[in-house]
Amino acid sequence: MKKTLLAAALVTGFAAGAAHAETSVTLYGIVDGGIGYQQLKGTGVDADGNAVDYNGKRTGMINGINSANRWGLKGTEDLGEGLQAVFVLESGFDLGTGTAGQALGNTNRMFGRQATVGLQSDAWGRLDLGRQTNIASKYFADIASPFGVDFGQAAAGATFNSAASLRYDNMVMYQTPNFSGFQFGVGYSFNANGNQQFRESGGDDPNTHAWTTGLRYANGPIGLAATYDQFESPDALAGGVPNPDGGIKVKSWNVGASYDFSVAKLHAGFGQTRNGWFQGITFGDLDSAGALVTNDGMRVNSYTVGLSAPVGTGEVMASWGMADPRGTAGDDEKQNIYSLGYTYPLSKRTNVYAVGSYAKHVAFQDDLKSTLVGVGLRHQF
Repeated sequence: MKKTLLAAALVTGFAAGAAHAETSVTLYGIVDGGIGYQQLKGTGVDADGNAVDYNGKRTGMINGINSANRWGLKGTEDLGEGLQAVFVLESGFDLGTGTAGQALGNTNRMFGRQATVGLQSDAWGRLDLGRQTNIASKYFADIASPFGVDFGQAAAGATFNSAASLRYDNMVMYQTPNFSGFQFGVGYSFNANGNQQFRESGGDDPNTHAWTTGLRYANGPIGLAATYDQFESPDALAGGVPNPDGGIKVKSWNVGASYDFSVAKLHAGFGQTRNGWFQGITFGDLDSAGALVTNDGMRVNSYTVGLSAPVGTGEVMASWGMADPRGTAGDDEKQNIYSLGYTYPLSKRTNVYAVGSYAKHVAFQDDLKSTLVGVGLRHQF
């Protein structure tokens, strides 16, 4: 919901400057909470590679399931001749505790979901600079799965790791305008996680460089997407110590399609990740992998099929996703996730939802299972 310029200026503390520049500022967000049950059971492997038995259950409050909790400020300024200056500052949070999200050890990350400034035009597209989600998360997830990037372990990103709301720091991204349903995007990160580091003269590069690109088509009942991501492990670790895994290129490509038959919408996707993993998915208290992890020779094929259909004024969603490890991970188990969900709108900005999801061989571990069942309320402002 758009606020008045005065209200937004009071939040930002720059009322006079904003009024002078005739900048349109929007305060927005999502608050999502509910009651649910989560269980993680079986045998997994800890960070040191040791077998660990899990048998944990949690009943109580869940939050950020239908959509991750967030609040943000976004604005535009008309520069003339169809050109606009734009910015987005978006922060995630945990509704149950009020703590910030997307910290991942970096407690200084105030706007962990997005922090960008850029230019946009209907004629030539949009250019953004800063921390932001990659193209696979923007273009592929919603087409390949009815759950998109949401609903926890039911999300497309639990199977397609480069589409798991993956964010790169220090990124420059360009996206074209929409041409009869077609849109192309490309981004480059100078260091994908953390501040860009100096490279000493004659020394190894300590930065993790990343690429993201893709093309999507959405027109009428048809949706198509193809995306590619790549990062290269740095040649040096912190302090200039040579990295034994330096120079490994981790690559991921995905293709997805959807078709809306009016009575039901079908979704499907296929992809492959080589030499590592882009983004971990949390199952209970277990993270399936860290972010930007290398594993030279590893190959994971990912598949998904899904369906969404209107039921009254609500919508039912169902999906199956499988990640099949090969190569150096060839002895690991295939991860399968089965999910069912329902959303019902109470108004344009508020809805209730229910979700059930079962994952087998979580993080490719034999006999490790995860179950999520919950109901919740989501409000958008």
